[in-house]
Amino acid sequence: MLVDSHCHLEYKGLVDDQAGVLSRAREAGVRAFLNISTRQSEWDQVIATAEREPDVFASVGIHPHEADAHKDLGREILRAATHHPRVIAIGETGLDYFYDHSDRDTQKRLFRMHIDVARETQLPLIIHTRDAEDDTFAILADEMGKGAFPALIHCFTASAEFGEKVLELGLTISLSGIVTFKNAKALQDVAKTVPEDRLLVETDSPFLAPVPHRGKVCEPAYVADTAAYIAGLRGTDVEQLKAQTSANFFNLFRKAQP
Repeated sequence: MLVDSHCHLEYKGLVDDQAGVLSRAREAGVRAFLNISTRQSEWDQVIATAEREPDVFASVGIHPHEADAHKDLGREILRAATHHPRVIAIGETGLDYFYDHSDRDTQKRLFRMHIDVARETQLPLIIHTRDAEDDTFAILADEMGKGAFPALIHCFTASAEFGEKVLELGLTISLSGIVTFKNAKALQDVAKTVPEDRLLVETDSPFLAPVPHRGKVCEPAYVADTAAYIAGLRGTDVEQLKAQTSANFFNLFRKAQP
């Protein structure tokens, strides 16, 4: 069994042939998919796909790039969307200071609002962070002090120090195809040390296709290549890594359990 813990099935490159994309992934051994939303206008679409496909689950949330367009989104709107039985996660949310597409204070406010709903619902929070380690950790530590909530850092590319600190807070780390890139030595070192019960794999498709698919539109099927690469880094049998990361997914996303 293998799970793609983060994909964007409604994005161009995948939605055009969604049935084929899912079929190829299933042939590659993928047995569950978490279809991620990044703006409110996508929520109905990701939920509709999860209603149609029994192995696809949905998230609801606002990406930091979209924060300025959702300044007035209230917590009750987000909270209400989590009631749907196929919605198993909140996000992706977080902070992105690399592109700064949205005001940083607005990003922070919405990030805290997502955390508040995650704490109330106990649905895992999917966190995007780029060039914002200090503020991301400060907010997580502050909010965790108000009451625990399940969370993960998706597409982890941060420093080893940041990884250690979020693991101490109880978070999970998810690795994408970036870990297979030749220039990702620091990330490869992190991948060797993440506790086996706190590790997930993802594609973030249609982005970041792993070796040997670089330059192609990324598909959920390619999570098998990422898993095999990580198993090699860790000196672990690939089937064992697939089984462990799948178990980790269902342990974290309890609403997805059969």
